[in-house]
Amino acid sequence: MTETYNDLIEKRFGQRPKHNHDAAATGIHRQQLSHRSRRRYKPDAISEETLELLFACALSAPAKSDLQQVAIINLANPNQRARVTDLIPAMPWIKQAPVFLLFCGDARRIERICEYRGTSFAHEPLDAFLNAAADAAIVMQNFIVAAEGAGLGCCPISAVREITSEIADIVSLPDRVFPFAGLCVGHPDDDPWVSQRLPLSLTVHTDKYNDDHLFDDIDKYDDRRGRANPISRQRDTEKYGSKDVYGWSDEKARQTSHTDRMSFCRHIKKTGFETLG
Repeated sequence: MTETYNDLIEKRFGQRPKHNHDAAATGIHRQQLSHRSRRRYKPDAISEETLELLFACALSAPAKSDLQQVAIINLANPNQRARVTDLIPAMPWIKQAPVFLLFCGDARRIERICEYRGTSFAHEPLDAFLNAAADAAIVMQNFIVAAEGAGLGCCPISAVREITSEIADIVSLPDRVFPFAGLCVGHPDDDPWVSQRLPLSLTVHTDKYNDDHLFDDIDKYDDRRGRANPISRQRDTEKYGSKDVYGWSDEKARQTSHTDRMSFCRHIKKTGFETLG
């Protein structure tokens, strides 16, 4: 039986949509509603021609004020890739994937252009950093959509920001160019579940922000997600104890109770964004 958009929306968000989308799900919308991160790959190589097309698609994304503050680094050298894998041993799919890319925010290029044209770059540092980070995020997402459209699978690796200085050394990042995320790319060799998302009613607002029903919605989401995407191990039980019912909100509350990626913050401040708080 052919899945409809209604089916895919309900599978992802746990709610039948308000409007009827009973057409057979096809094309880009089916692809997006069925998205899953892929962490296992067939050994098949990805051709340079395919990569060139995907880079062109990715970099056709919107860019803040047309500044185009993105750099993509393809870690094609096996020794480089091995160094990254050694630094992030919990993610062996970095080494297994035929292609591993590093998406970077690049605030250096426009500053060099300002110098070349006899002006000075005067944007506020926090805004300048956010613009470059947003450009990198949008381009990476565009790449993922293009790659999945070509039958490939991807897995973003934000853990590169846990080893920022080491990554910067491996790929010779100059000041004001920073790693946003890595991306594994390959022909998928797994069929993971579709990750449940928060209900649209909680994340889509009309005219004004409203989270009056947050906790009720979260409890329902925890229950739904627990049935579809169960959590196998509770985090920080020595500090918070074990719970009979442990859901997504417990996991994320415990996860974010720790400081995170301080090396990234130190690196950013040290390499050109020193006035950030």
